[in-house]
Amino acid sequence: MSANDDDWEEIDTARAIALSGALGDIADGVFHSPHPFSLGGNADVRAFYKHIPGAAYVTTELTGKPDASYANYELMICHRERLDWGPNIISRLAPYTQTAYIGTNETMDIESATPKGSTITAFLFDTYKTFELFGTTFELRLCIGITKDELEYKMKTDGETLKLLLQTHGIYPYTDLFRASILLPDIG
Repeated sequence: MSANDDDWEEIDTARAIALSGALGDIADGVFHSPHPFSLGGNADVRAFYKHIPGAAYVTTELTGKPDASYANYELMICHRERLDWGPNIISRLAPYTQTAYIGTNETMDIESATPKGSTITAFLFDTYKTFELFGTTFELRLCIGITKDELEYKMKTDGETLKLLLQTHGIYPYTDLFRASILLPDIG
């Protein structure tokens, strides 16, 4: 992005206002990437602790003015409690959006990036909400952690069917790193 410092500040402020309109108050502080996104680093992430029980985390570097945007969405992840893993993973995923579009109902293998013992092996992506910024509509691209058999089920059916099952079981919009699959009988 070739925006000067004044443009960056204007875009950042406008984006914060737009995201607040979609998700409520932004928590104080920002998860800053040590290396700036515009110089090839990861994205900064903001937290929203009042939108849902737990925490919603959103990247804050992909959208902007029409000529200064990397994507038409910001990445989002939700946890039932405040965790560092979620903001870290979407911050690290953000540079990928500069070369590849992540669409609704697409999936991505993330098994190598999950904590040891996690049952989550992939993300299912969904358009969670939209927000307006500089007269353009942008999306919040939710990253939902899914298990290996949920991923296989999605490949046989579609993302909408799996999303409805995740909603029915109280999983959506959360990524629970150590949960049982919604497709397996409860053993216990």
